[in-house]
Amino acid sequence: MASPSLSDTIEVRADERIGEDQVADFLRGKLPGTEHKLSIRQFGGGAANLTYLLDYGSNQYVLRRPPLGPVAPSAHDMARESKVLLRLWKAFPCAPRAFLFSDDESIVGAPFFVMERRHGIVVRSSIPRAYAGFPDAPARMSRALIETLADLHAVDFGPVGLADLGRPAGFIRRQIEGWWRRWQAAKLEELPAMNAVYDWLRSNEPPEGAASLVHNDYKLDNVMLDRDDPGRIVAVFDWDMCTLGDPLSDVGALLAWWCRPEDPPHFRAMAMMPLDDRFFSRDELIAHYAEYSGRDLSAIRFYHALSLYRVTVIIAQIYVRYVRGQTQDRRFAAFGPRIPAAAQAALDVAEAR
Repeated sequence: MASPSLSDTIEVRADERIGEDQVADFLRGKLPGTEHKLSIRQFGGGAANLTYLLDYGSNQYVLRRPPLGPVAPSAHDMARESKVLLRLWKAFPCAPRAFLFSDDESIVGAPFFVMERRHGIVVRSSIPRAYAGFPDAPARMSRALIETLADLHAVDFGPVGLADLGRPAGFIRRQIEGWWRRWQAAKLEELPAMNAVYDWLRSNEPPEGAASLVHNDYKLDNVMLDRDDPGRIVAVFDWDMCTLGDPLSDVGALLAWWCRPEDPPHFRAMAMMPLDDRFFSRDELIAHYAEYSGRDLSAIRFYHALSLYRVTVIIAQIYVRYVRGQTQDRRFAAFGPRIPAAAQAALDVAEAR
């Protein structure tokens, strides 16, 4: 059996290898333990940025770099993610601490950063056996997700040095138009549903409210849970799109990835979580966030549709990299049929079906 420190990693995929010698030479003397021999493994989950375990024996770190091949200019931003994590851990304990960033592409082939290693469980397609003794584990996870998200939105971003992270004014309009441009670059076929959703979003944009830190990709498999308590989040990952903007866009993102057994097939086709009716319903998520945060969620349908629109583009970006041979990860072959499914889901929400 793999040791606890390695059980959540895999051998590095052949086309995603990075040079141990180059990484070891760069890090030697910069962090505790880096004078020892380095071995590298890969975290196999996730579908975009590449994440590696740097194992020095008594010390372990995590290295993050963008996916292989060309990426959208504002996506997979390692400089942004490292900036957030160099600062945010001081005010938001679920944010892992980053230690250093490098834009020297000769080391791993792209900009990258190194952060602390945290231990726990990431829930993906099924309830882990470690939680067999918790019949209410899905409800605990649901509550923890919402409360942790609201806690992030309550962070005073000025004192932690993140007031210059984004431009809150016009945030939602830039989301609509920016993801539309990415769709034009990534699509392999025309989808009338996407055209309809784009038009609906432009016509139904809500008024701007107070800005907060926005994670921009908040969902169940981007958090790590305590091995002994499914109701305690020990880390939130994937901060490369974090910015300042409308906090309800994060709630919409959570709703967009949230799937239930009774959902239509095109919703279930996108499931990135267990299909288990013990999880909160989307209405329960909304109600708990509203109660816990005190925010008005009367326009939440807009944010849900906007997030499904974004999900459609994200899936298309991942799939087109596979089609073009920029990644050999066979998991992505199945993403093609998910693109029209996600677009239809966005249109269903927009039209309140």
